[in-house]
Amino acid sequence: MSCLKGRVYRMREWIKANAGKTYKNFINGEWIESVSGKTSVLYESAIPTNELGHFPDSVIEDVNLAVEAADKAFQQWKNTPGTTRASVLYRFADLLEANVEELAYILSAEQGKVLAESRGEVKRAATEARFSAGEAMRMDGAIMPSENPEIQTQVKRYPIGVIAAIAPWNFPVVTPVRKVAPAIAYGCTVVLKPASVTPWSTIRLMELLAEAGLPNGVVNLVIGSGSKVGDPLVSHPLVKGISFTGSTALGLRINEIAASKLAKTQLELGGKNAAVVLDYDNLEYAADQIVSAAFAVSGQRCTAISRVIVLQDQANSLVEILKTKMENILVGPAWEENVTMGPVINRQQFDSVMDYIELGKKEGAELVYGGERLQVGEKEEGYYIQPTLFTKVNKTMRIAKEEIFGPVLVVMEASDVAEAIELANATDYGLAVSVFTNQLDVSHDISDKIDTGMVHINHGTASQAHVPFGGVKQSGFGAYSIGHSNQEFFTSMKAVYVKPR
Repeated sequence: MSCLKGRVYRMREWIKANAGKTYKNFINGEWIESVSGKTSVLYESAIPTNELGHFPDSVIEDVNLAVEAADKAFQQWKNTPGTTRASVLYRFADLLEANVEELAYILSAEQGKVLAESRGEVKRAATEARFSAGEAMRMDGAIMPSENPEIQTQVKRYPIGVIAAIAPWNFPVVTPVRKVAPAIAYGCTVVLKPASVTPWSTIRLMELLAEAGLPNGVVNLVIGSGSKVGDPLVSHPLVKGISFTGSTALGLRINEIAASKLAKTQLELGGKNAAVVLDYDNLEYAADQIVSAAFAVSGQRCTAISRVIVLQDQANSLVEILKTKMENILVGPAWEENVTMGPVINRQQFDSVMDYIELGKKEGAELVYGGERLQVGEKEEGYYIQPTLFTKVNKTMRIAKEEIFGPVLVVMEASDVAEAIELANATDYGLAVSVFTNQLDVSHDISDKIDTGMVHINHGTASQAHVPFGGVKQSGFGAYSIGHSNQEFFTSMKAVYVKPR
């Protein structure tokens, strides 16, 4: 049996053996059927006729049970020593790595990304869990000088309580871990709502958290739609913080609900990230970085590069190199050998991306590569889109301003550095930017002038597990996630004045 056939066999046989089961919510350490008694069917991304399982169609009563369980668990968990909380997370990280292949199969089946990306996501989740474990012993405090020599002044940090963690469908393993792990570390408890189109991964995450020794009720899982689960979860009076990753429109609505009850929010929203190429002497390398960042996860990630802004004298050369590298992208189902890009997740996303491609043509942009649906294999029915490249794009076009969330890259030309900065800022988003330049002074200047939460000099939009992650404008609100900046969201500050007897 060849390597390719062996790989197909392992994933396909595993899916065949494990698909079709009926799952429940995880509340107070138990698997509990939804009060509604109803389930929804989940289908495989690459083979949309293949049923993966039946998942709860939960309602407000399920949310109430989960929040009450989390609130009850919080009364003890907040007083649990940091070393104990850390030990759970360290065991959880080990279990993620021990189960990487199984988790990758689940993730690729429901989301569509290739196995290499799925394995990488699981390993990244383990890395972030380990960093969060250390955070359990890094809650900051301070002893401050006092105006009164008879009184000592202190500042302490305390966990805020029950967290509503609402995760997206593009990273159904690492994003829930990114929310749950710091909550556990800082002493909070959680009700997790996964995206309704990728709930299977979180079932396995709950099993591994329980295996790691997490007490009952500290993390709870409720599966269902945004209207039936997300809305009552966000508005529940016992929920003190909402960590949300998803669309800007939904994030704004969540923030309104949270503000009405003074709950804290941590919002990771959309992006329209640019790669700014300024007289760079290695266009081959720049193109490699751009293509990798643009088409990973089929362009379905908030930090994907979706715009290229290049000085006019290098534009033609860069476009040719980008086109050549895009031609070498191998599109196919997750399990095939050497495949580098999978389908978009479902028909709804496919229709949205194709609508933007047609819009780009109507707006007057020049389609130089891609833009078509690909038929992959004789029986594959997944929604595969050929990597797409537009040139002659200006800042007024919707394809230059709006988040497409698919494998579409647009090229804009600038006459000088000042215009490049102006073009980079010409969107409502401000998540990340990549700048390619040989000039150190230019890199410093552009880092200050481009309105984004993250700046990458001479590489693509890749984050690290200990560095704050977030955006400005309509790309984010509240404390940055990842890294120590999470403390600002998951804890509250208390000033303490002590007069010794």
